[in-house]
Amino acid sequence: MSKNFKESFEKTRTAGIIAAGALDEVSKIAQPGVRTDEIDKLCYEYINDHGAYSAPLFYRGFPKSCCTSTNHVVCHGIPSDKILKEGDIVNVDVTALKDGWHGDTSRTFEIGEISVKAKKLVRTTYDAMMKAIKIVKDDIYLGDIGATIQKHVEAEGFSVVQDFCGHGIGQVFHKEPNVLHYGKEGTGEKIKAGMIFTIEPMINLGNYETKTLKDGWTAVTKDKSLSAQFEHTIGVTKDGCEIFTLSKNK
Repeated sequence: MSKNFKESFEKTRTAGIIAAGALDEVSKIAQPGVRTDEIDKLCYEYINDHGAYSAPLFYRGFPKSCCTSTNHVVCHGIPSDKILKEGDIVNVDVTALKDGWHGDTSRTFEIGEISVKAKKLVRTTYDAMMKAIKIVKDDIYLGDIGATIQKHVEAEGFSVVQDFCGHGIGQVFHKEPNVLHYGKEGTGEKIKAGMIFTIEPMINLGNYETKTLKDGWTAVTKDKSLSAQFEHTIGVTKDGCEIFTLSKNK
């Protein structure tokens, strides 16, 4: 690993560990009766206590420190006084900014006992992300990532959201390349060692189409079907990749 890679990987790893730690704390309170703004407060305080800043806060006008996307909300849900109830699923998306570098991650939490269909959706989404991460290495194509996710998800009877994608990350929150979660093998840009980006599939129980609500942020499924998401920030190496946002609990 070159000196440049080493520094960018080290700094992203540090930010990623803080972001993952925030979600580990969320896992302790993600239960029926909790408000999404309580989750937001916890994430803000945890990240702040670890010498970092919650990158979503005021990013392009976003009003909160994390995104809480419940049930048919695909992404960018704004924490509020909404109370989570038994059977809900909620994706919590956090990004820690530490020493000028970002670590971005999200998990979908099950609130109490959820339906069999919802459980399968959550598991399929997580597995699709991990299958894609497993193939990442120097010299594969970005399209290989999307194809791997799409193949697994559609075989399980779900659909891949096409309106949002993973992204390059580092000292800038969102940058090139765009990492689509659908596509064809052998297409798109070639991945190179040293690249840092997110893989963050959003998977719907029904149709893949989404719409954004009047608040300008909250994206929902058009057919109001459930949606799940998981996200890791990874760094590409010659023969694989490093996940910077792994939970200590797994």
